[in-house]
Amino acid sequence: MPDAPATVPAHEPHAGRRSPAATVVALAHACHLGPTVVVTTLCTALALGLGAPAGTVLLVLGVVLTGQLSIGWSNDWLDAARDRAVGRADKPVVTGAVTPRTLRDAALAAVAASVLLSLPTGAAAAATHLGAVAMGWAYNVRLKSTAASWLPYAVAFALLPAFVVLALPGDGRPAAWLPAVGALLGVGAHLANVLPDLEDDAATGVRGLPHRLGRRATGALAPAVLALAVVVAVLGPPGAPRAVPAAVGVVAVLTGAVAGVVGLRRERSRLPFTLAMVVAVLCVVALVTSGARGAVA
Repeated sequence: MPDAPATVPAHEPHAGRRSPAATVVALAHACHLGPTVVVTTLCTALALGLGAPAGTVLLVLGVVLTGQLSIGWSNDWLDAARDRAVGRADKPVVTGAVTPRTLRDAALAAVAASVLLSLPTGAAAAATHLGAVAMGWAYNVRLKSTAASWLPYAVAFALLPAFVVLALPGDGRPAAWLPAVGALLGVGAHLANVLPDLEDDAATGVRGLPHRLGRRATGALAPAVLALAVVVAVLGPPGAPRAVPAAVGVVAVLTGAVAGVVGLRRERSRLPFTLAMVVAVLCVVALVTSGARGAVA
């Protein structure tokens, strides 16, 4: 994010004249592409690590991708006025590259596609994923401005690996430690993600948990939560930890620590959130290299 708000148009009078290709590019930018790709990749990798058939892996990919797209687009649609107020020139809806109406329509279409794609995975899996998406929308609509801003992240990230397990053939259930890892990753990602925007958010009336805790407390808490997620991912499966996942866990803990230091010393940096996503990737690597032992109860 730039140090000072850039000058942006109050409206998007030319957005409707843009080519379809330009609109697609703007929608890709507005979907929060990094987190969307990371979360989708993690869930797909977990399905592969659990030995899911190819058809199930593809279903998981499609369901999670469309769900994440709906959350990203709804965020930029609902926050359009707020982003304009603080000059978020990194947002396509602010620069006029896409209209709020287009984002709304795309978000609704994506959530409908996600529900339809989830139906073949079974009622329990479909309901679990719908719950995760509902949490994302609840955050965008209201909870981001409350002390419970962490809750949608915790619930959604806990439900996503549970969805992957429930989508597998058979009647297996996720082991308790697996959604616990997801919940901790979600809370850590939320804390790290909000750090660069604390002041801009406060200026537009957003006061989630990180805003109430303050920058220093949030910067210290984010890596601690992420480190705990890694510890649970490595020690949660039954039996002694294997060498490779244990080593990956150590790297993930160190990465989380770096995220905390950067968050405290570089207040506007997006790096802490990027590093939080790296920790999430490393968690899944630890799970996959351990053979996803004990993930299915």
